[in-house]
Amino acid sequence: MDIQEDFLYTKEHEWIAFEEDIATVGITDYAQSELGDIVFIELPEVGSEVRQTEPFGTIEAVKAVSDLYAPLSGEVIEVNTSLEDEPEQINSDPYGNGWMIKIKVRDESELEDLLSAGQYKDLIGG
Repeated sequence: MDIQEDFLYTKEHEWIAFEEDIATVGITDYAQSELGDIVFIELPEVGSEVRQTEPFGTIEAVKAVSDLYAPLSGEVIEVNTSLEDEPEQINSDPYGNGWMIKIKVRDESELEDLLSAGQYKDLIGG
């Protein structure tokens, strides 16, 4: 499994690349491999508010439909609209072209609730 050492993670298998007060969010390589071929994704609109640990969208694969959970609270400032037509980018490049949303983070103390790469490896048994 590919785990980015400089990212943060959730127990629900989202990754977070945090820079200044902006969090880029996607699902991990482990999550996309468990889901299988991703065929549809529903993401929030720019300007939406998301709250830590609450669903912000859904992801549909051949095997299952799953909720996506916000790793941090804040305002959605950008959405990867290319996933509407090409959701398979999540399978092929989960940490690159498969990113989902960018959040302007309201409370940086919520970062303390996230997992380091090492903690995430332990979670998935890596």
